[in-house]
Amino acid sequence: MKLLLLGPPGAGKGTQAKLLMDKNNIPQISTGDILRAAVKHSTPLGKRAKEYMDKGALVPDDVVVGLIRERLKEDDVRNGYILDGFPRTIPQAEALSRITDIDYVINLKVPDEDLIFRLSGRRTCEKCGEVFHVKFNRPKVENICDKCGGKLFQRKDDDEEIIKKRLEAYHKQTNPLAGYYRKNKKLIEIDGTKNPKDIFNSILKVINPEAIS
Repeated sequence: MKLLLLGPPGAGKGTQAKLLMDKNNIPQISTGDILRAAVKHSTPLGKRAKEYMDKGALVPDDVVVGLIRERLKEDDVRNGYILDGFPRTIPQAEALSRITDIDYVINLKVPDEDLIFRLSGRRTCEKCGEVFHVKFNRPKVENICDKCGGKLFQRKDDDEEIIKKRLEAYHKQTNPLAGYYRKNKKLIEIDGTKNPKDIFNSILKVINPEAIS
């Protein structure tokens, strides 16, 4: 099964991707993870991507499409996969259609004000990458990771002003994808304001009703 998750930053695409991955035994392909790894290792593509990510702008198509094309050549995607964070634009969607075919496109819908609160409150462990939230998932000791004891920090792209720019870019460039995939009769729209389990079950009702927990 080949799935694609759409939705603005902070809509919960990563959470649902992990749940779907475990249920269907297929890998999650997160462009965010791929890009951050490239930035961390200072690869040529990573250096280019960092310039845009620090501004809250979208990374150029040639960088992202190249990373996705290489990832889909790996052995673990033979039985399917879950794309998280790609495509972001119609040209990217058209490029993806030349690489592979998608079974379902799941669009998580969340108001901007909820997204700003979710993202600006996130804190990430500098050692293991575990994510906490100042209200919804507080660490036992303030600013210290429960998992490894590392220091928590706020990522640059979780700053409120950068979040607003990211959302502006999303609405301008990415939101039209819903219309693109609706026209191709692949779009499933899901209320992303519910709790993660209810969102997950709403997705399963469409793609695999017998698997609802």
